[in-house]
Amino acid sequence: MRRYLLLLFALMATHVVSAQMAKPQRSYVDYTLLTSEADGTYALGEVAELRLLATAGGNGLDGVQVRFDIGNDGMTADLHGTTFFRRGEARVTIPAMTEPGFRHCSVQFEVAGKTYKKTAVVGFGIDKIEPTIAQPIDFDLFWRKTLKEARACSLPVEVTPIPEQSTDEIEVRMVRIPVFGAESCIYGYLSVPRDGKPHPVLFVPPGAGVKRIHPDKQYAKQGFVTLVVEVHGEPINASDEEIKAAQKRIGNYVLTGTDHASEYYYRRIYAGCVRAIDYLMTLPEWDGKHVGVTGGSQGGALSIVTAALHEEVDFVSAFYPALCDVSGFLHGRAGGWPRLFTAEKPLEHLNAKRVMRTLSYYDVVNFARRVRVPGFYSYGFNDRTCPPTSMAAALNCIKAPKQLITTPASAHWRYPEVNNQATEWMKEQCNQ
Repeated sequence: MRRYLLLLFALMATHVVSAQMAKPQRSYVDYTLLTSEADGTYALGEVAELRLLATAGGNGLDGVQVRFDIGNDGMTADLHGTTFFRRGEARVTIPAMTEPGFRHCSVQFEVAGKTYKKTAVVGFGIDKIEPTIAQPIDFDLFWRKTLKEARACSLPVEVTPIPEQSTDEIEVRMVRIPVFGAESCIYGYLSVPRDGKPHPVLFVPPGAGVKRIHPDKQYAKQGFVTLVVEVHGEPINASDEEIKAAQKRIGNYVLTGTDHASEYYYRRIYAGCVRAIDYLMTLPEWDGKHVGVTGGSQGGALSIVTAALHEEVDFVSAFYPALCDVSGFLHGRAGGWPRLFTAEKPLEHLNAKRVMRTLSYYDVVNFARRVRVPGFYSYGFNDRTCPPTSMAAALNCIKAPKQLITTPASAHWRYPEVNNQATEWMKEQCNQ
């Protein structure tokens, strides 16, 4: 009995100590930054008010200093100041803009020796942002010739079943699609629903970089025959060592061949995207009607480009597209990824005029002008990779029906809820 009581006492003591040292269920400092307009957008000439709300241990901060720095999208801050918390709230005013654009405001404060930071970006007249990139007179002729050359390639697509990646519901195949010839190709994973029914086809181009890709079975489960590709001509079953070697060999490809439009690295990539759609339309599993394309970042850019170049694409869903209005930094405002000619990346070794002439044939802005099919588009105001100014400049050029979802708090990523919206939207396009 005595042993039992001692054991019980020990257990109770352990429980008491455990309760005393229990981990907190939330952060000591809880804070958020809100814009006076719910969607973070304002008219030209309108002042934006920010509210920084913060508590420490559930008590509203009071008397704590807040530092703020305000500047144009993608540019160094040009307005600095301080304010103080009063009853858990600090306010910052962003002066009105007279020209369309975005302004970012970074705030920081310190509690118990720890610094807390937050950034908000607001837009002024963003539907009026116009591009800075030139539009070549022979733009359409250049791409007609390019696609004619690519489509003259009669080499067959190589298809290899991949049973280890397949399931009872989805069959996965590896494909090698020739672009301009035997040594010019793109590889991809094709995911096909195993239900014996016809389906819409969906092309999914990749984000930037030379990296490993994987089959996308989620879209296939939603009823799409789905093709995910890499665009550098590297086998998708390459080893890690081979991928690292390719990364080193290919390098910073966004600057490869910028002296002449016909030699630019992205020429084969854009043509390869069109060839991928051509291939999808040969599949017996295609429903013969619906052709879509979706992607984010570089993949978002390639989605818009493909929708503009391929006459059979009938819907597009693009997230935070890169390669939009890349000349922006030469005009004193944010330009799109790869953010050329910034203060941090001046690239004095390049002839800016010549580079921009080449890139004008590849800038998403000039493809956006030619998109004629319905689209779902989304981007975040806090994106530092693809500045919102550049994306707005491109999307404002699209005159076709479009659904635009902006999420001011997000950066170079998407919320699952918005991604689900896009998927449902694409399915709706296939039911019309």
